[in-house]
Amino acid sequence: MDEKVILHYPESKYCFALNSNTLCLRLRISKEDAIDKVEVVYGGKYTFALERKSAVMQRYCEDRLFAYYTVTLSLTDVRVVYIFKITENQKSYYFSEDGLTSQYDFELSYYNCFQYAYINSIDLIKPVEWMSTATFYQIFVDRFHMGNKDKDKSYITMKWEDLPTPKSFAGGDIKGITEKLYYLKDLGVNALYLTPIFSSISNHKYDIKDYLEIDKQFGTKNDLQELITKAHNLGIRVVLDAVFNHCSDQLHQFQDVLEKGKKSQYYSWFIITKDEPLEYEMFGACAYMPKFNTSNPEVCEFLINIATYWIKEFDIDGWRLDVSDEISHDFWRRFRKEVKAVKEECVLIGENWHDANIYLQGDQFDSIMNYAFTKACLDFYAFSKFNAEDFACKLNEILMRNPDQINQMMLNLLDTHDTHRFMTRVNGNQDKLMSALSVTYFFPGAPCIYYGTENAMEGGYDPDCRRSINWELENKKTLVKDLIQLLTKLKHQNEFSMSIVKIYAKEELLILERGDYRLIINESKQAKKIDATEVCFCNYYEEGKLLSGGFVILK
Repeated sequence: MDEKVILHYPESKYCFALNSNTLCLRLRISKEDAIDKVEVVYGGKYTFALERKSAVMQRYCEDRLFAYYTVTLSLTDVRVVYIFKITENQKSYYFSEDGLTSQYDFELSYYNCFQYAYINSIDLIKPVEWMSTATFYQIFVDRFHMGNKDKDKSYITMKWEDLPTPKSFAGGDIKGITEKLYYLKDLGVNALYLTPIFSSISNHKYDIKDYLEIDKQFGTKNDLQELITKAHNLGIRVVLDAVFNHCSDQLHQFQDVLEKGKKSQYYSWFIITKDEPLEYEMFGACAYMPKFNTSNPEVCEFLINIATYWIKEFDIDGWRLDVSDEISHDFWRRFRKEVKAVKEECVLIGENWHDANIYLQGDQFDSIMNYAFTKACLDFYAFSKFNAEDFACKLNEILMRNPDQINQMMLNLLDTHDTHRFMTRVNGNQDKLMSALSVTYFFPGAPCIYYGTENAMEGGYDPDCRRSINWELENKKTLVKDLIQLLTKLKHQNEFSMSIVKIYAKEELLILERGDYRLIINESKQAKKIDATEVCFCNYYEEGKLLSGGFVILK
């Protein structure tokens, strides 16, 4: 047994409370070890030396290097201590804070057992319940649909069907989204994520000059209220984009700094590195987007008041947090408490492109945009870096980054306004798109499709990924739309969405099992025989054989 590989940490992603008396444990070992059985030996903190229980752990999943064993314990005493008993080749070993040993002295266990000293309810990760059955649709507002035909259109610089440039405007607005709510509902969407809608000079609005006003190009506060009210009536949540890392250089407070320098009361709101000429930290290398100093309590109060204002006044359902990994942890901890005090079910989704476990411990974000999932799908479908086993291993590794409650809330996506369109990455292969969409909905978390994906929309990197949607295809029946409607129906069922997911590869097939359903994908070069009973959806499945490039959803 490879002792160097064995890993467990109390009160971490390897040990977390699901509720006030339920504890989930994970143990990592080498996938190459010939393990007969793994058990957890556990008991009360003050009685463990004399009275103990044991529970067999299940080999839940494997990634490229490791195997993960899990168990869920229902506790009568929430002051719990434990060690692991690992049997290999009929010989037992013990794993505790002292590492791997052939013997264990239970009488002296208070020195070296693992412990979860007490499950305090305030420390629990509290899931946003509606996220477990959420199916998101991301909208880049300027390119979705123009609903207000009577507005001043002088700002529009492109025809709707033109390819966009970084500074072109197409005319999409909030009324346009409201007009298409029934279309979205029919597609199965029950949550919207809108890119920024606040006052800004750009088409993307990530350089905000007034956080308390809707941009006139997009409409009014009344338009937003109408959208949210009608969306809620249809069972659709609305999440807005919070750009709190930086702002526009047109923001009143930054203009005051430009005018008065150090004498400005807002000087410390920004991270000034040089006074003459003025130099300051910014988003990327964009001088027109100065970075806020979120170590300043006044800035924190300013931004938090913005967040709570839109919740209180318009009943929005969440914030997507732009460039969230460059903002202080202290700010996010305070932000979470104050936002959740106003609306506990308001979801907080960070834009973190990497492993963000430190943000996902119940005190900052509920979830992140799961770009690790995006990259894994690209490596399998677009870049041919993964075979079925590699892909299964990577998906399992992503799941093991965070506790189960967080995994249920992750925003899983194939593409966004910041990436190439997935269809372009797979060279226009609609079969690969549909297969990848199936994985997205079967994978734990909230699937999010980028507007136009239902039409197999293409587009390269920004700004090409921000094309206008083609509404001539609105009523056209396609396999992609049929598939999305089926997948959303599955996701909206608690028995599906709350089920444990098992991901593995077998005979070059990728298999995802969730509840009563199984997704089988064949990206190998050979047809594979499949034993199928009830087929819910299939592509390249004929007479019991799943052809190359095909997939099938079975019940």
